[in-house]
Amino acid sequence: MFKWFKGKNKDSNKEEIGQDLNINKKQDKNPGFFEKLVSGLSKTRDNMSNKIDNILSMYKKVDEELFEDLEEVLVTADVGVNTTMELIDRLRERVKSEKVNDPNDVKELLKDEIKLLMNESIADNSLNIEPSPAVVLVVGVNGVGKTTTIGKLANSFKNSGKKVLIAAGDTFRAAAIEQLEEWSNRAGVDIIAHSEGADPAAVIYDGIHAAKARKTDILICDTAGRLHNKSNLMNELNKIFRVLEREYENATREILLVLDATTGQNAINQAKIFKEAANITGVALTKLDGTAKGGVVIALQAELGLPVKLIGVGEGMDDLQPFKTDEFVDAIFN
Repeated sequence: MFKWFKGKNKDSNKEEIGQDLNINKKQDKNPGFFEKLVSGLSKTRDNMSNKIDNILSMYKKVDEELFEDLEEVLVTADVGVNTTMELIDRLRERVKSEKVNDPNDVKELLKDEIKLLMNESIADNSLNIEPSPAVVLVVGVNGVGKTTTIGKLANSFKNSGKKVLIAAGDTFRAAAIEQLEEWSNRAGVDIIAHSEGADPAAVIYDGIHAAKARKTDILICDTAGRLHNKSNLMNELNKIFRVLEREYENATREILLVLDATTGQNAINQAKIFKEAANITGVALTKLDGTAKGGVVIALQAELGLPVKLIGVGEGMDDLQPFKTDEFVDAIFN
């Protein structure tokens, strides 16, 4: 079981980083975070790391043509043009300053520069859910895995000892409420829902008051996944934000954007729109195990300044994992 936040270890009274892995009796039977990450990123590794190896093996010296080939690999891995250019510029300077002549030494430098760039952009990737009560507002377009992410989050929070409540604020998509009710049953947490077509802000309002009455630690709010245009999105979200400010102003707040990693640069475009429409505090990237476009993670943090907080590396209930920059880069270049 992973902890998703910063908190105190009851057994040791030591402050610990919430993304650390808790040791438990099942650990020996289940793959650890890094092993699961390495397995889940196999397609991205093939599309990035293995191609880089092939390029470096063809060169006997480090020259401009080598940098151009590396640039092409990063762009095709959905790292993004701007982020790629910055990385190559930094790599070029690093090679020059350290007087690197052997192409075989370039990969480790590139790996290091990716870590540095991502860590410079984002210092903390942990979920902001302390102190209680907390509200996690989940946004994103239809089809990205928003409902699944909410279900897995609720399950993880509950397993961490938190009292969790879900508010089914996506009242427009057919069967959205029923699907979320099924996930709440699987996670064993309560849900607040209205009928299809109801006002999402009204659902959130009822969810807040139910959370207060039940002394809930974390309220997870679903939102409609419509993206007709930015104006509609902003109006819809702003109405919900006003309810949160008025009715739950003292709650710790996390606004989590769910993106589908398989969409690559389209996920970046969605992130730009949502970032303008709402004060996004973090990203949950789903379906990372099913795509060769995992480089999009680098662009989200380095180019957009959005912390990737959760990644989906499988279909299991426990396959939504806390994101750790260094481990992610190590898994790609493993």
